Amino acid sequence: METTLYLPIKRFLEGAGYSVKGEIGGCDLLALSDDEPPMVVICELKLAFNLELVLQAVDRANAGDEVWIAARVSAKGKGRESDRRFRDLCRRLGFGMLAVADSGTVDVIVAASAAMPRKNLKKRARLIKEHHRRKGDPTLGGSTRAPIMTAYRQQALACAAALQLGKLRPRDLRDAAPDAAKILQGNVYGWFERVERGVYALTDLGAEALRRWPQAPVSGVSATEAITPCGEN
Repeated sequence: METTLYLPIKRFLEGAGYSVKGEIGGCDLLALSDDEPPMVVICELKLAFNLELVLQAVDRANAGDEVWIAARVSAKGKGRESDRRFRDLCRRLGFGMLAVADSGTVDVIVAASAAMPRKNLKKRARLIKEHHRRKGDPTLGGSTRAPIMTAYRQQALACAAALQLGKLRPRDLRDAAPDAAKILQGNVYGWFERVERGVYALTDLGAEALRRWPQAPVSGVSATEAITPCGEN
């Protein structure tokens, strides 16, 4: 699976001074420098170098400063990484190539040095925002079969964990989830229900989500305060 490539590439880029997280905005891996504004590095992962991997990189190119493709080295040394035409294609597109050995060693086959396409600044800004807002690095790059732990989902789980204590108002949850009001009112996952004006409770779906993604106990939230009638949303 592509996820087996994620940690070697993550360590490689962290060694170069980047902060790395997986599965952000459709990118298998997103790395940011400490600069302001940060340098945005995108890497797409596949078990072997192929045209689909290049096409994925093309789709991401307008949001990053550097785009890399990474794959496992062919066991017999006859993969696309040995094909001069494939390497030349990546050079012309400005994409870097990273090869991952079975030992986890990462080698640069082609450097990402050519000029990139015109930037999509809105898409770039969304990637940077999600990287900053996501707590930790909860999803391995290359994941395809499990829900991605986005910053929104993390905040929704924080709300759900707090609501285990009892009914609460959005303002009671601001410390745990700054976007609590929007999350409770939008109820994207069906985890919450409004039981009275400005007061919310946890649904069975929310309890099931907490069993799937257990959360640390929420401190500083009082359920007794929440049942006081209040019109605030």
